Amino acid sequence: MTVSESMAGAPLPKLPLVTMFRLGLFQMGLGIMSLLTLGVLNRILIDELAVLPWVAATAIAMYQFVSPFKVWCGQLSDSQRLWGYHRTGYVWLGALGFTVLSFIALQVVWQLGLSLQNNGWGALTIFWSIALSTVFAAYGVTLSLSSTPFAALLVDVSDEDNRSKLVGIVWSMLMVGIVLGAIVSSRLLNTPEICGRALLDADALLVKKTVDIAQLQRGINPVFIIMPGIVVFLAWLATVGVEKKYSRFGDRSEGREDEITLGQAVKVLTASRQTAIFFGFLLLLTLSLFMQDAVLEPYGGEVFNLCISETTQLNAFFGMGTLLGIGSTGFFVVPRLGKQRTTSLGCALAALCFSLLILAGFQQNVTLLKSGLLFFGLASGMITAGATSLMLDLTAVETAGTFIGAWGLAQSISRGLATVAGGTILNIGKALFANAVLAYGLVFALQALGLILSIFLLNKVNVREFQDNAKTAIATVMAGDLDS
Repeated sequence: MTVSESMAGAPLPKLPLVTMFRLGLFQMGLGIMSLLTLGVLNRILIDELAVLPWVAATAIAMYQFVSPFKVWCGQLSDSQRLWGYHRTGYVWLGALGFTVLSFIALQVVWQLGLSLQNNGWGALTIFWSIALSTVFAAYGVTLSLSSTPFAALLVDVSDEDNRSKLVGIVWSMLMVGIVLGAIVSSRLLNTPEICGRALLDADALLVKKTVDIAQLQRGINPVFIIMPGIVVFLAWLATVGVEKKYSRFGDRSEGREDEITLGQAVKVLTASRQTAIFFGFLLLLTLSLFMQDAVLEPYGGEVFNLCISETTQLNAFFGMGTLLGIGSTGFFVVPRLGKQRTTSLGCALAALCFSLLILAGFQQNVTLLKSGLLFFGLASGMITAGATSLMLDLTAVETAGTFIGAWGLAQSISRGLATVAGGTILNIGKALFANAVLAYGLVFALQALGLILSIFLLNKVNVREFQDNAKTAIATVMAGDLDS
């Protein structure tokens, strides 16, 4: 029996505002996890344990490189129920998986650091590097299993007249998670054994080689127990009862939800050239927006001599800016400029913000650094609000899971490439320049260039063409004639 059948033909209720905010709790949890992996773990690896930036970035980026699973996870949730639900069961199972794996990843990080201290880059250290990459790959699979069905659930429970509002609220909650996670984590990490480095001479480079890993473990392990536990609870609270009461999936698939196979869904996905254009735009945009993920905390530590709790707080400024950008854009900018022009404006402003980050480094001005991150977050919020609404316009509701999986694939591939590229470019910059600011500035400058180029690709996107092609492809698939 489908959800629609359980309603006995009665019209399904509209999603209320309070439930929209409740759904956003899941995204809040993802914001917290992003902070722990790309913020805390990355900083520990590069700045505390002296792991080569490209090695650390590549290991962490593995959770993005398994993103082809997103398409499969989306189609699986389209066609197969788990615990009686198309989406909710997968959300819960995946959330439990990626939170447990985050703690396992931290324990592997300690082993990698100990091996590097005792053996250098020998066979054992390489083994732990590979082990860390493997754990993050598993983390990525479970994250896909949770986040892709969740995004499809947003399509299922919303209609065209309230979907933009839902997107704005839910993605704003992602930034709330980053801000709250930064504040809570910085408090938990603000201990003498963790922040002691900030009291030492910045020129004492041997500190990185002789850091007391046992002390770091005592301070950081509890954070990776408390925060992931909160995230699991948020995932349950966000989704419990929502699908059963509000999902339109059964109605939209007209009783044939199990008939569209993965192969057929992919054919619908590729029926329009607009899919490829938007896929390419998401790749370039996400790559350009997130290369600093791998270098921001090390930038704060190496150039500004900030301790771990202080570099973690940098995410709060970015998050507050993004939250403000998403909220104001959805209500004031998109209605006036439209989704594509709003996204283009956000890209241009974000490119300008990278000059502030570079200037802050030359002046060693922490206030300017925080201001640059705040404005960068504001521009990123504009991009998120515009591009996400545009993404849902380029999603066929009959195969929402598969389309969401494809857009997630584009974003995850580019997030992974961004993490690796950030670390690799930093390595190249350090080889080219004696000045650390120039090395980090090379990363920021290339990000700005990529954002400008993404504007030109966005101008080629045509929503009407996509929607017309998708409707034709879906009708053909269901008639069994797509292969003729």
